[in-house]
Amino acid sequence: MGQTGESTARAATHRARQTSAGGSTGSVHSSTVVGWREWVTLPRIDVPWVKAKIDTGARSSALHAFDIEELDGGARVRFRVRPWQDSNRDAVVVECPVHDRRMVRSSSGHTQRRYVVVLELELFGRTVKAETTLTNRDQMGFRMLVGRQALRQGGFVVDPGRSFVGGRAPRPVRRRNRGRA
Repeated sequence: MGQTGESTARAATHRARQTSAGGSTGSVHSSTVVGWREWVTLPRIDVPWVKAKIDTGARSSALHAFDIEELDGGARVRFRVRPWQDSNRDAVVVECPVHDRRMVRSSSGHTQRRYVVVLELELFGRTVKAETTLTNRDQMGFRMLVGRQALRQGGFVVDPGRSFVGGRAPRPVRRRNRGRA
């Protein structure tokens, strides 16, 4: 991905800011309020920043993925992720086990068969294992949705009137997300 030490350091600072904003790293959580959109980290797949919509209407999480290919007779999958919303830069190649394949109905009512993988997602300094469907979200407003299962596991509640409760990404990250860097 061309990840720099500076970007990784900023992600660590972001995690620390989220923890001080109400997160906890313990295994027993009290409820933590998050906004309807937040910056999250996908540490195991080397994505330090992705702007996500927090979606209580979705059971599982969803991630923008493309060039999806089955490996080992369907036991594993390889795909590419572009974490920046308005940019084709910095694609990350990911290989991981397939957790499931399921039919998912989109908000527009269309049903699609999707691969499901389990990804570690970090929000407010808490790491949760999120069942995540892989789909093309190129035309959507967010590269990732965080669904109910991940929210419940992390002890998060959503305040729909707030955004970026955990803090905003640094300006260079936000500019790159808008295709300006």
